[in-house]
Amino acid sequence: MIHISSTVSIPDREIEFKFIRAQGAGGQNVNKVSSAVHLRFDISASSLPDRIKSRLLALNDQRISKDGRLVIKAQQYRSQEKNREDAVQRLREFIALAMRQQKKRKPTRPGKNAKKKRMDGKKRRGQLKSTRKKVRY
Repeated sequence: MIHISSTVSIPDREIEFKFIRAQGAGGQNVNKVSSAVHLRFDISASSLPDRIKSRLLALNDQRISKDGRLVIKAQQYRSQEKNREDAVQRLREFIALAMRQQKKRKPTRPGKNAKKKRMDGKKRRGQLKSTRKKVRY
């Protein structure tokens, strides 16, 4: 069981791990050992609340496929277990991001002093530019 918050958790059966060979440098270890991890999580078939599912699917993220499966690849560490923990931690963070409520923006207007300051700046700038003109005799 993976706990995201006090109210949200994901059963282990909903997460699929596939171990593959890692890319990049690492010597013979890379060629012999399948230490990288592909974590697959089907968002639409999961036991997450519907509001979180819809937020996750609405995210424009390259890790989410068109059929609603989240794929996280972890290959930072040399050990398979550390990569597995890294992938699970990134899944937690990804879901926690979708759980956060966006604050509503309160539309505001500039105050009188801000408007006055802006207009004064424009006038000063205009006067400065007018002094650069050619002088006519």
